[in-house]
Amino acid sequence: MSRGPDAPRGPGEPWGGVRPFSIKTKLGALVVISVLITTGLMMIAMRTETELRFITVFSMIATLLITQFVAHSLTAPLDEMNTVARSISHGDYTRRVRESRRDELGDLAQTINVMADELEAQDRQRKELVANVSHELRTPIAGLRAVLENVVDGIAEADPETMRTALKQTERLGRLVETLLDLSRLDNGVVPLRKRRFEVWPYLSGVLKEANMVASARATMGSGGSHTRTDVHLHLDVSPPELTAHADPERIHQVVANLIDNAVKHSPPHGRVTVKARRGPLPESLELEVLDEGPGIPRSEWHRVFERFNRGAVRRPHGPGSDGGTGLGLAIARWAVDLHGGRIGVAESERGCRILITLPGEPSVPS
Repeated sequence: MSRGPDAPRGPGEPWGGVRPFSIKTKLGALVVISVLITTGLMMIAMRTETELRFITVFSMIATLLITQFVAHSLTAPLDEMNTVARSISHGDYTRRVRESRRDELGDLAQTINVMADELEAQDRQRKELVANVSHELRTPIAGLRAVLENVVDGIAEADPETMRTALKQTERLGRLVETLLDLSRLDNGVVPLRKRRFEVWPYLSGVLKEANMVASARATMGSGGSHTRTDVHLHLDVSPPELTAHADPERIHQVVANLIDNAVKHSPPHGRVTVKARRGPLPESLELEVLDEGPGIPRSEWHRVFERFNRGAVRRPHGPGSDGGTGLGLAIARWAVDLHGGRIGVAESERGCRILITLPGEPSVPS
């Protein structure tokens, strides 16, 4: 796809498609100028009968001055790049190289700056990961410790209600460990896909039924969970009813369950969450939608929705009974969709939030 004249160039891409001042051009010009100077001085010597030794000295001085000028213009940016690279190796990702040149060194400077930006972003994500994981693990551990200390000190009896409180914190701690394991598999790419053909209606019906059963059980036990809300109605819309798909059912279950969980958290009291399934453009391909009636996601936040530990910027985003979650559900959903070679993103919606998923289905076999 072609780009407009004002579009930014990528790393290693020459300005305007060609480099008018490349290093090869400069070195070639240096040789040509040196030859012209020497030739001109020789012609002057022959016409004015100037001694050859003076012409030779003048020629050498002029050539050395021009060479020094060109060499400085080439080595100065290299020295700057070396300084920036040394700072990056020491963990300082704030330094950048000036990108004022229009040659190979300018391209190299831009590449170094892009690398520094990516390293800075990764370092920031690593620090956020440690901080968020520490915060998430500290809460259930502190709650469980408080319950056990009360039992040991005789302040509280080890009755079923107290044990349910301890179980609530233990289950939350277990869920955090499971999501971190999923995150580790996400990073390492060690999860193989086991694709098969399945009927969409009974499959999604089972996913929704399981989500209702888990929420009801956790609400009855008072054990918290990813959500304990039973006031939100889950609705399934599959068309045509005999729709089939070709994917890894376990991973798609992970996607739909996480999206339902997120939609329920953000739903208003007695709200409605709808899961739609439609046939995609390719054989056995599938288009899924999960819609809620919550406050929705600002367009400025669409690109951050699937980032890890992102809980959104909506005021009071979580409904009653929600513990706020870990901010990993949508990141794991994107990972599972990416494994299939599909797409997931926020789509336009008149009300609430609408997440659209496209799965490519079964690859066509060339004849």
